Amino acid sequence: MKLKIIILTLVVFAALGFTLAINRQSSSHKDMIAILKAINQKNTNMQNPFNAEPKIAYLDSFVKANPSSQDRDLLSIKGSLLLEVGKEQEAVKQFEKIMNEIDFMTTDEVLDKAAIAYMRLGERSNCMLNHTSSSCIFPIKDDGVHMIKTGSSKAIEAYKTLLKINPDDLESRWLINIAYMTLGQYPQNVPAEVLLPGLNETNVTDVKPFKDVAKSLGLNVNGRAGGVVVDDFNNDGYLDIITSAWDLSDPMHFFENNRNGTFSDVTGRSNLTGIKGGLNIQQTDYNNDGNIDLFVLRGAWLDKGFGDQPSSLLRNNGDGTFRDVTKESGLLYFHPTQAATWADFNNDGWLDVFIGTESSNGNINTSPSYCMLYLNNHNGTFTDVAKAAHCDISAFVKGITSADYDNDGWMDVFISTMNGKKYLLKNKGKKGTAIDFEDVTELAGIATNTERTFTTWFYDYNNDGWQDIVVCDYKFEHALSYYTAAEALGKPVPDAGNVFLYRNDHNGKFTNVTREAGLDKVVYSMGGNFGDIDNDGYLDMYFGTGNPDFKSLVPNKFFKNIEGKRFEDITTASRMGNLQKGHGVAFADLRNNGRQDIFIEMGGAYIGDSYTSSLYLNPNNNNNNWISLKLEGVKANKAAIGSHIKLTFTENGVKRSVYKDVNSGGSFGSSPLKQEMGIGKATVIDEIEIKWAGSNAVQRFRNVLPNRFLQITEGNNNYKVNKLAKLTFIDKQDPLCIPMAANLK
Repeated sequence: MKLKIIILTLVVFAALGFTLAINRQSSSHKDMIAILKAINQKNTNMQNPFNAEPKIAYLDSFVKANPSSQDRDLLSIKGSLLLEVGKEQEAVKQFEKIMNEIDFMTTDEVLDKAAIAYMRLGERSNCMLNHTSSSCIFPIKDDGVHMIKTGSSKAIEAYKTLLKINPDDLESRWLINIAYMTLGQYPQNVPAEVLLPGLNETNVTDVKPFKDVAKSLGLNVNGRAGGVVVDDFNNDGYLDIITSAWDLSDPMHFFENNRNGTFSDVTGRSNLTGIKGGLNIQQTDYNNDGNIDLFVLRGAWLDKGFGDQPSSLLRNNGDGTFRDVTKESGLLYFHPTQAATWADFNNDGWLDVFIGTESSNGNINTSPSYCMLYLNNHNGTFTDVAKAAHCDISAFVKGITSADYDNDGWMDVFISTMNGKKYLLKNKGKKGTAIDFEDVTELAGIATNTERTFTTWFYDYNNDGWQDIVVCDYKFEHALSYYTAAEALGKPVPDAGNVFLYRNDHNGKFTNVTREAGLDKVVYSMGGNFGDIDNDGYLDMYFGTGNPDFKSLVPNKFFKNIEGKRFEDITTASRMGNLQKGHGVAFADLRNNGRQDIFIEMGGAYIGDSYTSSLYLNPNNNNNNWISLKLEGVKANKAAIGSHIKLTFTENGVKRSVYKDVNSGGSFGSSPLKQEMGIGKATVIDEIEIKWAGSNAVQRFRNVLPNRFLQITEGNNNYKVNKLAKLTFIDKQDPLCIPMAANLK
């Protein structure tokens, strides 16, 4: 592995006309920008499955040299490629040319491609170019109905023909119902033989609709699949937003909270220009300086060596800028990944990082690679000890999460893969000995399900003090529209995209409670996270859904936790079922009012499948109370990641406890490290108990008033109350809008 890294590094620098010896004195930051630029140039290649432009250029040159070669197959291929680059009108012309000018005998294959091209044309003309807060929100209604109806109208005619040819075509059946919705004609105008009834119905009455305000705040970055971190990067107490997108031509965006209801894009000022790509990003404080750093993960899903890209460790300099320190920290590697977890695995008070790569053992032909465990050397550098620690797993890893699942004081790891195998690695740590892991997957009862999986996390969904596991199924043989149609018709689709929930049995074992928890539904999560939207003390879940297929036009899914016993699908009631591709998710109290809003980074794999991010404002479904806790470690790592929080309070005469670990939530998308916790109708918190990560010291605070922002430092028995202004978000696109200074009283 080390030899491969050296060779790849040399190749990259040779391509740029440098040598490692010459560049020894140059900055790590500039080196990374140069490396990314060189790899991006190399990846602009016909063999790259997600880079259509070179293929279109080749086809055009071929046709120019061979004018008589424009047969049906060639035109059809070009039409599909034009769709991938976002030229829907040109794609439609290609398919119409085939249907109108060429005798192609059977219509279903070309008509199927033409139909989705018409759908995409409708989405481009309306959801993207005339975007509203209701655009592409399932079920489509109000100002989400298309003003320009040409695309959907033609798609309907195409799907009618396809369904006459094959009435059992469930993909077309789902999409024709969606097309009618976009015209405001569902269900009344949908032919009875193709109608999927009840798509616009909900039994949920206690959830108010959320509203997407990303456009009004200037946060609606139009990008491809990517990640998001919401956290306080300048230590002013107010939450900022940083996004990424997966291609090496896609820039990051840093939106600084102006503390007055607006955000400013300070990407250039923060020195992030040129640091491109990143399907996933995470926050950390690797050097214990109190400034939130960034970790950018690259190369996921790309085969044939195109995914051999470096990740980036970006140090927060504390002055509003970041610097890439990947090479000098010892974290320079070239493997495809989007999965990592930061935790103090050896209890020394410093954050380590466990990284999963997409190895050739998966379903895509990449070079062999292995999971890496980099221990923190306390001096800005890391050492990979994965092999010695028996955790150098080779798999097509899609999600990694960490927690102390057995409450023994040592952080463990769970790994989700596309191989059909999961891994629960128990940390066998003993003070003063080398770190070591044991694979206890089978012993824990998790090995029984062998499906491909993706999004995952540890959390305590039932408030029993033990960390449970969520991991999302991701097997598919069709476009995801097939499975959503089958579910709507009541046809069995066992384990198709389910959210598997494994309850911790307190004895090292887990029980699969997916069905009894009401999660045996079609989801197909790519990204997701959890939070408490109604402050009842039970953690809810929101998932970004999809896959690269344009026909996988399925809604993101939202599940409300009902007293730790079951989950209720509130997608329709919440108005958060965006049909576009969903990825990184963060729950965060961005307005300092105690209610968690939700940011999701949207967009697919192709340029033509890019979409704007969304920020959904929480409408406040009740007046439950809350507490916000920012923990600062002393013996523990400074960010206190991995520390356990227990709130005990009396609600309606009943004493109960709520549990949460300090982390950023899911495996794809990062919520703030400041922990936002609900306590229902309780008016006082009887006790806050903190078990600090690493040191395992326990600290308690009693009779704490709620609805405040507390800062707690390890070992200090007096907490600090941070006074933050409640923010009203201001429409930056309104020319009459004059931002007012924040009221800090």
